[in-house]
This record gives sequence, structure tokens and C-alpha cells, in this order.
Amino acid sequence: MRNNTCAIRSKRQSGFTLVEIAIVLVIIGLILGGVLKGQVLIENAKYKNFVKQVESLRAGVYTFQDMYRALPGDIDVITALDAAATAGDGDGVIDDAECDNDDDESCLVWSHLRYADIIAGDPTLTGSTAPPTHTYGGKVSAIATGSWANGKTEIKILTQGIPGDVAQRYDNEFDDGDATSGSVARYEPGEASTTYDITKSHSVYISL
Repeated sequence: MRNNTCAIRSKRQSGFTLVEIAIVLVIIGLILGGVLKGQVLIENAKYKNFVKQVESLRAGVYTFQDMYRALPGDIDVITALDAAATAGDGDGVIDDAECDNDDDESCLVWSHLRYADIIAGDPTLTGSTAPPTHTYGGKVSAIATGSWANGKTEIKILTQGIPGDVAQRYDNEFDDGDATSGSVARYEPGEASTTYDITKSHSVYISL
């Protein structure tokens, strides 16, 4: 009898109790919750940094105007900036949609802002390597004057490679939430949807 009782006890003690399983599940839940919370914090930090980048570029253009009475990229009296800089045509418009070539004013923007010590970077870069990158790894391709995306001719910041959820969030917070209108608008010719596809990255124009 004693041997049988010991065998039964041994079998009963070989598994986990409900309390032990509950404790393990709680710990797993806490770990998963911490991981998810951490991911949310990281994403929010990236988003806030992107917002700050846009605001700093907007402020940079206005600061340049105050300092030199001209637009970066377009300034033609270049000696006021730096003798080594390349001049624009001085017509009050930042020409060229994207920064592709050395003499594109949309490329010269970055050189002029750097010569003025308004943004960081090498001021001698004037071609397609001149644009800075944003938090999400894409280019801030250009600051230029045009009617792209929203049909209004104005100075715009072209950001490329913006995740769809980020573009929608930014548009919701700083504009009308419509991807086809307002001061924040998607640049995808032929795309009529008023919302951003969160499974894709987008080119987005942000009005200055």
C-alpha cells in the first residue's frame, strides 16, 4: 500500500499546477505587452522626429529669406552667401520638381542652406546626392515651387518613401486628412483615392 501511495503522489507532482500555468501566462503577457509598448514608443519617437525635420526645413527656408532676401536655390547674388556656391536665376521661384541635376534649383536649395549653416551637410553637393534623408530612410528630395499634388502653385517640400500609415497620420494632424488636397498631399499621378494605402510607401508634398 505504501509503495502504491508514493507512486500516485509522484505521478501527481510530475505536471504543472493551474497556479503555475497562470503565473507563466501572466509573465508571457507582461513580456509581450512590454515588447508591444516598446514598439509603439519607438514608432512615436520616429514620427515626432519626422515632424521636427519638416518643421526645421520650413523654418530654414524662412530663415534664409530673412538673412539674404532671397530663396535658397534661387538666390543669384551668390557672393552674399559664398563665392564657391552656385547661383540660381533670381526670379523668385525655386525651379525644378525633383533634385536630379547639379544645376537644378531644387538641388541648389540644399547647397545654399548648408553654405548658410542652416542645415548640416556638405554644401559642395549639388546633384542627386545632395538631398538629406528623413527618419524613415527616404529622401527629402526637393524644396521647390510648383502645383504638384494639390494643384496650387506654392513652395513645397517633397518627401519620398513615407510609410502609408505615417502619411495618413501626418495629413490627419496637420491638414484635412485627404491625400488628394490641402497642404499635405500624395504625389501619385492617376491615383484617386483620398486615403493613403498603409501597405505602401508614398511620395508626399508638404506645402511650406
